[in-house]
Amino acid sequence: MSEEQIDDFSADQQEVLKSIRVSRIILPILIGVGVVIYLLYQQFDPVAFAKISWNQHTLFWVSISIVLLIIRHIAYANRLRVLSNKEFGWRKCIELIFIWEFSSAVSPTSVGGSAVSLFVLAQEKLPAAKTTAIVIYTAILDTIFFVGTLPILFLFFGPKIIRPNLIDLSNLDGWGYTFIGAYVLMATYGVLFFYGLFINPNQLKRFFEWVTGFGFLKKYQKGAAKLGTDIITASSEMKRERWPFHITAFLSTATAWSCRFLLLNCLIIAIVDTTPTDLFTQGTLYARLETMFVIMAFSPTPGGAGFAEIVFGGFLSDYVPVGISLIIAFMWRGLTYYAYLFVGVIVVPNWIRKLLNKRKKKKIKS
Repeated sequence: MSEEQIDDFSADQQEVLKSIRVSRIILPILIGVGVVIYLLYQQFDPVAFAKISWNQHTLFWVSISIVLLIIRHIAYANRLRVLSNKEFGWRKCIELIFIWEFSSAVSPTSVGGSAVSLFVLAQEKLPAAKTTAIVIYTAILDTIFFVGTLPILFLFFGPKIIRPNLIDLSNLDGWGYTFIGAYVLMATYGVLFFYGLFINPNQLKRFFEWVTGFGFLKKYQKGAAKLGTDIITASSEMKRERWPFHITAFLSTATAWSCRFLLLNCLIIAIVDTTPTDLFTQGTLYARLETMFVIMAFSPTPGGAGFAEIVFGGFLSDYVPVGISLIIAFMWRGLTYYAYLFVGVIVVPNWIRKLLNKRKKKKIKS
Protein backbone atom coordinates (compact mmCIF):
# COMPACT_ATOMS: atom_id res chain seq x y z
CA MET A 1 0.00 0.00 0.00
CA SER A 2 1.76 3.11 -1.24
CA GLU A 3 1.41 6.65 0.09
CA GLU A 4 -0.31 7.68 -3.15
CA GLN A 5 -2.99 5.02 -2.69
CA ILE A 6 -4.15 6.45 0.64
CA ASP A 7 -4.04 10.13 -0.28
CA ASP A 8 -7.82 10.19 -0.71
CA PHE A 9 -8.34 9.29 2.95
CA SER A 10 -8.44 11.82 5.77
CA ALA A 11 -5.38 12.25 7.98
CA ASP A 12 -6.95 10.18 10.78
CA GLN A 13 -7.94 7.43 8.34
CA GLN A 14 -4.43 7.36 6.91
CA GLU A 15 -3.04 6.86 10.41
CA VAL A 16 -5.43 3.94 10.94
CA LEU A 17 -4.42 2.32 7.66
CA LYS A 18 -0.76 2.71 8.56
CA SER A 19 -1.43 1.13 11.97
CA ILE A 20 -2.52 -2.15 10.35
CA ARG A 21 0.35 -2.45 7.90
CA VAL A 22 1.78 -5.95 7.68
CA SER A 23 5.16 -4.59 8.79
CA ARG A 24 3.60 -3.86 12.20
CA ILE A 25 3.87 -7.56 13.09
CA ILE A 26 7.67 -7.31 13.30
CA LEU A 27 7.79 -5.54 16.68
CA PRO A 28 5.46 -7.89 18.61
CA ILE A 29 7.20 -10.93 17.13
CA LEU A 30 10.62 -9.58 18.10
CA ILE A 31 9.42 -8.79 21.63
CA GLY A 32 7.70 -12.15 22.04
CA VAL A 33 10.58 -14.21 20.66
CA GLY A 34 13.11 -12.21 22.67
CA VAL A 35 11.25 -12.83 25.93
CA VAL A 36 10.78 -16.53 25.10
CA ILE A 37 14.50 -16.98 24.41
CA TYR A 38 15.39 -15.20 27.65
CA LEU A 39 12.93 -17.26 29.70
CA LEU A 40 14.09 -20.48 28.05
CA TYR A 41 17.63 -19.64 29.10
CA GLN A 42 16.51 -18.83 32.66
CA GLN A 43 13.83 -21.45 33.31
CA PHE A 44 13.85 -24.31 30.81
CA ASP A 45 14.20 -27.71 32.47
CA PRO A 46 15.16 -30.44 29.94
CA VAL A 47 14.40 -33.17 32.51
CA ALA A 48 10.85 -31.89 33.05
CA PHE A 49 10.42 -31.46 29.29
CA ALA A 50 11.51 -35.06 28.68
CA LYS A 51 8.75 -36.25 31.03
CA ILE A 52 6.01 -34.79 28.82
CA SER A 53 4.13 -37.63 27.14
CA TRP A 54 3.27 -36.66 23.58
CA ASN A 55 0.52 -39.24 23.20
CA GLN A 56 -3.20 -39.56 22.40
CA HIS A 57 -4.07 -37.78 25.67
CA THR A 58 -2.02 -34.75 24.57
CA LEU A 59 -3.40 -34.82 21.04
CA PHE A 60 -7.00 -35.02 22.30
CA TRP A 61 -6.76 -32.03 24.62
CA VAL A 62 -4.79 -29.92 22.12
CA SER A 63 -7.51 -30.71 19.55
CA ILE A 64 -10.19 -29.58 22.02
CA SER A 65 -8.29 -26.32 22.53
CA ILE A 66 -8.28 -25.72 18.76
CA VAL A 67 -12.04 -26.37 18.64
CA LEU A 68 -12.51 -23.81 21.43
CA LEU A 69 -10.44 -21.30 19.44
CA ILE A 70 -12.78 -21.76 16.47
CA ILE A 71 -15.89 -21.43 18.68
CA ARG A 72 -14.43 -18.26 20.18
CA HIS A 73 -13.97 -16.70 16.76
CA ILE A 74 -17.49 -17.69 15.69
CA ALA A 75 -18.91 -16.24 18.93
CA TYR A 76 -17.22 -12.90 18.23
CA ALA A 77 -18.52 -13.02 14.65
CA ASN A 78 -22.03 -13.75 15.93
CA ARG A 79 -21.81 -10.78 18.31
CA LEU A 80 -20.84 -8.51 15.41
CA ARG A 81 -23.69 -9.93 13.32
CA VAL A 82 -26.17 -9.27 16.13
CA LEU A 83 -24.88 -5.76 16.86
CA SER A 84 -25.03 -4.86 13.17
CA ASN A 85 -28.65 -6.09 13.06
CA LYS A 86 -27.51 -8.72 10.55
CA GLU A 87 -26.30 -6.15 8.05
CA PHE A 88 -23.28 -8.43 7.61
CA GLY A 89 -23.35 -12.08 6.57
CA TRP A 90 -21.40 -14.76 8.44
CA ARG A 91 -18.46 -14.68 6.02
CA LYS A 92 -18.11 -10.90 6.31
CA CYS A 93 -18.31 -11.04 10.13
CA ILE A 94 -15.63 -13.73 10.29
CA GLU A 95 -13.36 -11.63 8.04
CA LEU A 96 -13.93 -8.47 10.07
CA ILE A 97 -13.14 -10.25 13.34
CA PHE A 98 -9.81 -11.36 11.85
CA ILE A 99 -9.04 -7.70 11.05
CA TRP A 100 -10.22 -6.62 14.51
CA GLU A 101 -8.04 -9.24 16.22
CA PHE A 102 -5.06 -8.37 14.04
CA SER A 103 -5.36 -4.68 14.91
CA SER A 104 -5.50 -5.56 18.62
CA ALA A 105 -2.47 -7.83 18.22
CA VAL A 106 -0.30 -5.05 16.79
CA SER A 107 -1.49 -2.38 19.26
CA PRO A 108 -0.70 -2.10 22.97
CA THR A 109 -3.28 -4.19 24.86
CA SER A 110 -4.26 -1.14 26.88
CA VAL A 111 -5.09 0.70 23.63
CA GLY A 112 -6.66 -2.10 21.60
CA GLY A 113 -8.08 -1.79 18.11
CA SER A 114 -11.05 0.54 18.66
CA ALA A 115 -9.86 3.18 16.16
CA VAL A 116 -9.33 0.45 13.56
CA SER A 117 -12.75 -1.05 14.35
CA LEU A 118 -14.45 2.30 13.80
CA PHE A 119 -12.64 2.77 10.50
CA VAL A 120 -13.26 -0.77 9.25
CA LEU A 121 -16.98 -0.75 10.05
CA ALA A 122 -17.37 2.69 8.48
CA GLN A 123 -15.86 1.36 5.23
CA GLU A 124 -18.47 -1.39 5.21
CA LYS A 125 -21.15 1.27 4.76
CA LEU A 126 -22.74 1.02 8.18
CA PRO A 127 -24.40 4.25 9.38
CA ALA A 128 -22.09 6.33 11.56
CA ALA A 129 -24.37 5.98 14.59
CA LYS A 130 -24.45 2.18 14.28
CA THR A 131 -20.67 1.99 13.80
CA THR A 132 -20.00 4.04 16.92
CA ALA A 133 -22.59 2.09 18.91
CA ILE A 134 -21.04 -1.28 17.99
CA VAL A 135 -17.50 -0.31 18.98
CA ILE A 136 -18.49 1.32 22.28
CA TYR A 137 -20.98 -1.42 23.20
CA THR A 138 -18.49 -4.23 22.55
CA ALA A 139 -16.09 -2.59 25.01
CA ILE A 140 -18.91 -2.34 27.57
CA LEU A 141 -19.95 -5.97 27.05
CA ASP A 142 -16.36 -7.15 27.57
CA THR A 143 -16.10 -5.08 30.75
CA ILE A 144 -19.45 -6.34 32.09
CA PHE A 145 -18.25 -9.91 31.61
CA PHE A 146 -15.12 -9.40 33.72
CA VAL A 147 -16.61 -7.09 36.34
CA GLY A 148 -19.62 -9.36 36.77
CA THR A 149 -18.02 -12.82 36.73
CA LEU A 150 -14.91 -12.26 38.86
CA PRO A 151 -16.80 -11.59 42.15
CA ILE A 152 -18.87 -14.74 41.48
CA LEU A 153 -15.72 -16.77 40.87
CA PHE A 154 -14.16 -15.32 44.03
CA LEU A 155 -17.26 -16.35 46.00
CA PHE A 156 -17.01 -19.95 44.78
CA PHE A 157 -13.25 -20.50 44.67
CA GLY A 158 -11.83 -18.01 47.15
CA PRO A 159 -8.64 -15.88 47.18
CA LYS A 160 -6.67 -18.54 45.27
CA ILE A 161 -8.13 -17.16 42.05
CA ILE A 162 -5.81 -14.15 42.47
CA ARG A 163 -2.46 -15.80 43.21
CA PRO A 164 -1.10 -19.29 44.00
CA ASN A 165 -1.49 -20.35 47.65
CA LEU A 166 -3.21 -17.10 48.62
CA ILE A 167 -5.15 -17.79 51.85
CA ASP A 168 -6.74 -14.37 52.34
CA LEU A 169 -6.46 -10.83 51.02
CA SER A 170 -4.21 -9.72 53.91
CA ASN A 171 -1.07 -11.19 52.31
CA LEU A 172 -1.37 -9.89 48.76
CA ASP A 173 1.85 -9.39 46.81
CA GLY A 174 2.58 -6.83 44.10
CA TRP A 175 0.73 -8.78 41.42
CA GLY A 176 -2.28 -9.09 43.70
CA TYR A 177 -2.44 -5.34 44.26
CA THR A 178 -1.94 -4.80 40.54
CA PHE A 179 -4.95 -7.03 39.86
CA ILE A 180 -7.15 -5.15 42.34
CA GLY A 181 -6.07 -1.81 40.88
CA ALA A 182 -6.74 -3.04 37.34
CA TYR A 183 -10.13 -4.46 38.35
CA VAL A 184 -11.19 -1.18 40.02
CA LEU A 185 -10.07 0.77 36.94
CA MET A 186 -11.96 -1.62 34.66
CA ALA A 187 -15.09 -1.42 36.84
CA THR A 188 -14.95 2.38 36.91
CA TYR A 189 -14.58 2.49 33.15
CA GLY A 190 -17.48 0.07 32.72
CA VAL A 191 -19.82 1.96 35.06
CA LEU A 192 -19.05 5.32 33.40
CA PHE A 193 -19.65 4.06 29.89
CA PHE A 194 -22.73 2.07 30.86
CA TYR A 195 -24.14 5.20 32.51
CA GLY A 196 -23.36 7.22 29.42
CA LEU A 197 -24.73 4.72 26.93
CA PHE A 198 -27.99 3.84 28.69
CA ILE A 199 -28.77 6.55 31.27
CA ASN A 200 -27.41 10.06 30.66
CA PRO A 201 -24.93 10.50 27.81
CA ASN A 202 -25.06 14.31 27.94
CA GLN A 203 -24.04 14.30 31.60
CA LEU A 204 -21.12 11.97 30.84
CA LYS A 205 -19.92 14.28 28.07
CA ARG A 206 -20.00 17.23 30.49
CA PHE A 207 -18.06 15.13 33.01
CA PHE A 208 -15.37 14.30 30.43
CA GLU A 209 -15.02 17.96 29.50
CA TRP A 210 -14.82 18.98 33.17
CA VAL A 211 -12.15 16.38 34.03
CA THR A 212 -10.00 17.38 31.06
CA GLY A 213 -10.27 21.06 31.95
CA PHE A 214 -7.41 20.94 34.46
CA GLY A 215 -3.65 21.22 34.03
CA PHE A 216 -1.94 18.81 31.67
CA LEU A 217 -5.28 17.11 30.88
CA LYS A 218 -6.38 20.14 28.84
CA LYS A 219 -4.61 18.77 25.78
CA TYR A 220 -7.06 15.84 25.86
CA GLN A 221 -10.18 18.02 26.10
CA LYS A 222 -10.93 17.99 22.37
CA GLY A 223 -10.67 14.20 22.24
CA ALA A 224 -12.81 13.85 25.38
CA ALA A 225 -15.49 16.08 23.87
CA LYS A 226 -15.51 13.95 20.70
CA LEU A 227 -15.78 10.77 22.80
CA GLY A 228 -18.71 12.30 24.66
CA THR A 229 -20.41 13.16 21.37
CA ASP A 230 -19.81 9.61 20.11
CA ILE A 231 -21.43 8.20 23.25
CA ILE A 232 -24.47 10.46 22.77
CA THR A 233 -24.76 9.17 19.18
CA ALA A 234 -24.32 5.54 20.28
CA SER A 235 -26.82 5.97 23.11
CA SER A 236 -29.61 7.05 20.78
CA GLU A 237 -28.91 3.96 18.70
CA MET A 238 -28.76 1.49 21.59
CA LYS A 239 -31.88 2.72 23.38
CA ARG A 240 -33.93 1.50 20.42
CA GLU A 241 -32.87 -2.11 20.93
CA ARG A 242 -34.92 -4.63 22.92
CA TRP A 243 -33.84 -7.16 25.54
CA PRO A 244 -33.27 -10.13 23.15
CA PHE A 245 -30.68 -8.03 21.30
CA HIS A 246 -28.72 -7.31 24.50
CA ILE A 247 -29.03 -10.85 25.89
CA THR A 248 -27.80 -12.43 22.65
CA ALA A 249 -24.90 -9.96 22.42
CA PHE A 250 -23.86 -10.69 26.01
CA LEU A 251 -24.14 -14.48 25.60
CA SER A 252 -21.89 -14.28 22.52
CA THR A 253 -19.43 -12.18 24.53
CA ALA A 254 -19.47 -14.63 27.46
CA THR A 255 -18.99 -17.59 25.11
CA ALA A 256 -16.02 -15.96 23.38
CA TRP A 257 -14.23 -15.04 26.62
CA SER A 258 -15.00 -18.39 28.28
CA CYS A 259 -13.54 -20.25 25.30
CA ARG A 260 -10.42 -18.08 25.51
CA PHE A 261 -9.73 -19.28 29.07
CA LEU A 262 -10.98 -22.85 28.70
CA LEU A 263 -8.59 -23.23 25.78
CA LEU A 264 -5.72 -22.70 28.18
CA ASN A 265 -7.28 -25.12 30.68
CA CYS A 266 -7.15 -27.75 27.94
CA LEU A 267 -3.53 -27.01 27.02
CA ILE A 268 -2.48 -27.40 30.67
CA ILE A 269 -4.31 -30.74 30.93
CA ALA A 270 -2.67 -31.81 27.65
CA ILE A 271 0.91 -31.12 28.75
CA VAL A 272 0.66 -31.68 32.52
CA ASP A 273 -1.20 -34.98 32.47
CA THR A 274 -1.34 -35.12 36.29
CA THR A 275 -3.62 -32.05 36.38
CA PRO A 276 -6.88 -32.97 38.16
CA THR A 277 -9.94 -32.60 35.93
CA ASP A 278 -12.52 -32.25 38.70
CA LEU A 279 -14.85 -29.26 38.52
CA PHE A 280 -13.38 -27.39 41.51
CA THR A 281 -9.77 -27.61 40.29
CA GLN A 282 -10.65 -26.63 36.76
CA GLY A 283 -12.95 -23.86 37.99
CA THR A 284 -10.16 -22.42 40.14
CA LEU A 285 -7.75 -22.63 37.19
CA TYR A 286 -10.26 -20.92 34.91
CA ALA A 287 -10.79 -18.14 37.48
CA ARG A 288 -7.02 -17.65 37.82
CA LEU A 289 -6.71 -17.26 34.06
CA GLU A 290 -9.46 -14.65 34.02
CA THR A 291 -7.66 -12.78 36.81
CA MET A 292 -4.41 -12.96 34.87
CA PHE A 293 -6.06 -11.46 31.82
CA VAL A 294 -7.32 -8.45 33.78
CA ILE A 295 -3.68 -7.55 34.42
CA MET A 296 -2.70 -8.35 30.83
CA ALA A 297 -5.42 -5.97 29.62
CA PHE A 298 -3.22 -3.06 30.70
CA SER A 299 -0.03 -4.29 29.05
CA PRO A 300 2.00 -1.56 27.29
CA THR A 301 3.34 -3.95 24.64
CA PRO A 302 1.56 -4.79 21.35
CA GLY A 303 -1.02 -7.47 22.12
CA GLY A 304 0.72 -8.14 25.43
CA ALA A 305 3.72 -9.61 23.55
CA GLY A 306 6.38 -10.74 26.02
CA PHE A 307 4.34 -9.51 29.00
CA ALA A 308 1.89 -12.44 28.72
CA GLU A 309 4.70 -15.00 28.70
CA ILE A 310 6.27 -13.43 31.82
CA VAL A 311 3.00 -13.25 33.76
CA PHE A 312 1.95 -16.79 32.84
CA GLY A 313 4.55 -18.72 34.81
CA GLY A 314 4.06 -16.85 38.08
CA PHE A 315 0.27 -16.99 38.00
CA LEU A 316 0.12 -20.72 37.38
CA SER A 317 3.12 -22.00 39.33
CA ASP A 318 0.88 -24.28 41.45
CA TYR A 319 -0.51 -25.94 38.31
CA VAL A 320 2.40 -25.93 35.89
CA PRO A 321 6.03 -26.80 36.76
CA VAL A 322 8.29 -23.81 36.14
CA GLY A 323 10.52 -25.82 33.80
CA ILE A 324 7.74 -26.42 31.27
CA SER A 325 5.44 -23.44 31.82
CA LEU A 326 7.05 -21.67 28.87
CA ILE A 327 6.13 -24.57 26.57
CA ILE A 328 2.43 -24.18 27.43
CA ALA A 329 2.67 -20.39 27.27
CA PHE A 330 4.19 -20.61 23.80
CA MET A 331 1.47 -23.02 22.59
CA TRP A 332 -1.23 -20.77 24.09
CA ARG A 333 0.15 -17.60 22.52
CA GLY A 334 0.77 -19.41 19.26
CA LEU A 335 -2.92 -20.31 18.99
CA THR A 336 -4.51 -17.14 20.33
CA TYR A 337 -2.05 -14.42 19.33
CA TYR A 338 0.59 -15.29 16.74
CA ALA A 339 -1.95 -17.19 14.64
CA TYR A 340 -3.97 -13.98 14.27
CA LEU A 341 -0.83 -12.08 13.31
CA PHE A 342 -0.04 -14.49 10.50
CA VAL A 343 -3.64 -14.86 9.28
CA GLY A 344 -3.87 -11.07 9.35
CA VAL A 345 -0.94 -10.90 6.93
CA ILE A 346 -3.29 -12.49 4.37
CA VAL A 347 -6.69 -11.10 5.37
CA VAL A 348 -5.80 -7.45 6.06
CA PRO A 349 -3.97 -6.65 2.77
CA ASN A 350 -6.75 -8.42 0.87
CA TRP A 351 -9.41 -6.32 2.63
CA ILE A 352 -7.45 -3.09 2.03
CA ARG A 353 -7.00 -4.03 -1.64
CA LYS A 354 -10.77 -4.50 -2.04
CA LEU A 355 -11.38 -1.21 -0.25
CA LEU A 356 -9.00 0.69 -2.52
CA ASN A 357 -10.53 -0.92 -5.62
CA LYS A 358 -14.03 0.14 -4.52
CA ARG A 359 -12.88 3.71 -3.97
CA LYS A 360 -11.09 3.71 -7.33
CA LYS A 361 -14.21 2.52 -9.17
CA LYS A 362 -16.34 5.06 -7.36
CA LYS A 363 -13.88 7.81 -8.31
CA ILE A 364 -13.95 6.76 -11.98
CA LYS A 365 -17.76 6.78 -12.04
CA SER A 366 -17.91 10.22 -10.52
